[in-house]
Amino acid sequence: MELGNISQPVYGPGLEEPSSSTPGLVRMVHGFLRLVQPHGLPLELIADLAQTQGEVVNDEQKEELLRYELGFLVCIAIGLLFAVAVPLAGCCFCCCRCCGRCGGRMSQKQDGRMRSRRRVLYSAVLLVSALVLAGDVCAFISNIRFSQSVSSTFPNINSTVHDLRSYLLSIPQQVSFIIDSSNVPLGNTNDSLQNIGPLLGGRIASSIRSSTDEALGSLQSLLGAMETLASAFGTINSTRWHLEELQGTYDGQLGTLRARIENTLQRCGQPCSTTSPNGVAFVANYSTVPGVERQLEALWDVLDSGIEGDLEVISVLEQAPRKVQEQSQDVVTRTQEQLGHIRQEIRSMQDQLPLQNMEERAGNLVNQTSAVLGDNQKTVTDLDSIRWSVCALLCCMVLLVVLCNTCGLLLGPLGHKESTLPTQRSCLSNTGGNFFMAGVGFSFIFSWLLMLLVLLTFFLGGNIYMLVCESWRSQQLFQLVDTPGLIPGFNLSEVLGDESGTITFSQIYRQCQQDAALWQTLRLDQRVSLDELLNISQYTGEISAAFQKLNITLTPISVLNESQRELLLNACRDAQPPNFTHTLQQLDQGVTMGSLQELATELEQLADNAGADVQGDLKADAAELRELDRELNSNFSGLLKTLKENIQLVQSRAAQLEAQTNSTLDKASATEEFLGREMGNIIKNETWAFLEELLDFFETYITWAKSSLRMDVARCKPIAQSLDNVEAIACDHILDSMNTFWFSLGLCTVFLLPSIILAVRLAKFYRRMDIDDDYRKEAVEIGPAFNLYKIPRPATRH
Repeated sequence: MELGNISQPVYGPGLEEPSSSTPGLVRMVHGFLRLVQPHGLPLELIADLAQTQGEVVNDEQKEELLRYELGFLVCIAIGLLFAVAVPLAGCCFCCCRCCGRCGGRMSQKQDGRMRSRRRVLYSAVLLVSALVLAGDVCAFISNIRFSQSVSSTFPNINSTVHDLRSYLLSIPQQVSFIIDSSNVPLGNTNDSLQNIGPLLGGRIASSIRSSTDEALGSLQSLLGAMETLASAFGTINSTRWHLEELQGTYDGQLGTLRARIENTLQRCGQPCSTTSPNGVAFVANYSTVPGVERQLEALWDVLDSGIEGDLEVISVLEQAPRKVQEQSQDVVTRTQEQLGHIRQEIRSMQDQLPLQNMEERAGNLVNQTSAVLGDNQKTVTDLDSIRWSVCALLCCMVLLVVLCNTCGLLLGPLGHKESTLPTQRSCLSNTGGNFFMAGVGFSFIFSWLLMLLVLLTFFLGGNIYMLVCESWRSQQLFQLVDTPGLIPGFNLSEVLGDESGTITFSQIYRQCQQDAALWQTLRLDQRVSLDELLNISQYTGEISAAFQKLNITLTPISVLNESQRELLLNACRDAQPPNFTHTLQQLDQGVTMGSLQELATELEQLADNAGADVQGDLKADAAELRELDRELNSNFSGLLKTLKENIQLVQSRAAQLEAQTNSTLDKASATEEFLGREMGNIIKNETWAFLEELLDFFETYITWAKSSLRMDVARCKPIAQSLDNVEAIACDHILDSMNTFWFSLGLCTVFLLPSIILAVRLAKFYRRMDIDDDYRKEAVEIGPAFNLYKIPRPATRH
């Protein structure tokens, strides 16, 4: 009985990564966040805070919360210090520079190490600018990736929601398939009942036939032996007739030849007196071979009676299907009524399965989620466009500083000459130095704003990533969700209709990852017993009771009736062969009384010594003897051999016929006695075997239905995949893009500090000075006891 397999829906492909991906930068961000927040999720603190429900948080909870956020708070403190100190330092720097302090005096001391200092500062500014540019590029890429993630979020969520819908819609379809598959056992049972005559009657007939096989086989063997014996007797009879005919044909020819040879020998005289032609005659008279007509008649009486096809057991077995069909009509009608009740009972199971209610509740939740996402899609997209513009503007601020540094790095060396005095530097070199100072000014203006933005996104994105994404991957978030009453208004047991409250989110997630069935995942066996739900024992019991009342009777079976027994016994007695002893002795002596070949040889020898008048006759007689001998051997040898073989055959077979007949009759009597004693049991056993086959249809179906509901219906891997998709959208797409953005922008902001310092120092080597400090080297002799020192002497030029 083929019940088929539960078909599973086809789901869409998994999520795709955004086109611009920065895995190395993402790993750096993750490492930084783990360094900032090395502690795991504070499950007890979150549970305590959730239980307060708006009440005042006590000092211990505040202390634990601050301890958990210590890393973030330290980073925020540093960032706030940066955001406050850098603008203040910039203001002070500007005021000092305007007053000619802090390097604001446009003069530059010259010495032999100016070139080395300029090159070192140039390399440092180039390196820092490259790092700031790299960070700015990463920030810009992260900004693009964030927008791509937001734009792909809704298609990805829609694909996930579509897979969930397909999954939820497949549940009633799979349940309906199981219910509809009940038509297979019901149809098979109904077909078996409608054909109960051929099926049950055939089983009964086959079982009875197996009990009679030995007797019928013995009878068939006996009839085969009689047929062989009859064929042998027939061959003996026809062979004797042919031999008589041939003997009559050649008898006169032998007599004529014998008389002629005798006359020739008399004319030959004394030389031929010792030769006698008396051997030229048949040794046996074939008309005296005993006849077998009586044996043939006895055997053909049995063979022509059609005893094998006229046995009562065969007619009874052939009528068994018809009688079973007639005698079981009431049972078939009552059983078909019970089949209708079974069909209704199985159909009613569909409304009692808890999967239907869960599918409706989950479907409503999915539809509500899809509707909310659809309503907010345009708003989110518009806000993301604004966000992208703001972030791009911030990246452009950093890029402006990099461009100023780059222009200074390009124009300064192009316009600078070693031999030119600082007060006479070219306009190109001076412009390069001014670009450095412009970059410094932009750095002071924008750095605090960038740092505030970095702090805000760092606190939000970093905390959300550590609280959600890291705890998701470490399974701590599942423990949090499994805490009863932690999320206000959310009760997993109520959503799933679990009264025991033993189902946990982590358990569902792990089993769904293994593609377990929802029945097994939600432990529905604790709420609904499939054994009770699919209990049709009441109706199968009614069917069994109906079959217990079934009374099938067949005509008493006799393998052989009295006339058939008498016919076999008569044939066995009358088929005994006559006495063939004398016939066999004559057959062993050959065809003629003497050897015609030897007589021909003797006549040829006599012809050599006889007179000329008989010499020709002797040779002619010898030749005729040889020719006649060849004809007799050709015509008689095969017939005589056949006659001898068939006589020996009938003698051996006839001796066994009596024992074989008695054995067949004994087996027939034993079979009749067995059937008379066990016929009722055979019918009863086959009836119960037929009933068990009917009930096995339902048992097989019930076992398959239970197994399918527990193992195949609503395999929940799409649920785990949907959760993984949500985690991937939130963490791998959106949060990773957000975190890489603030991380890149933060690096740029931090590197602006060395950029300010180095650019200010380097700018003095390219800007045009107002005062030239020229230090000449002169040797001053201070006495013989002292070394010579080179004391620089300033000379001021305007």
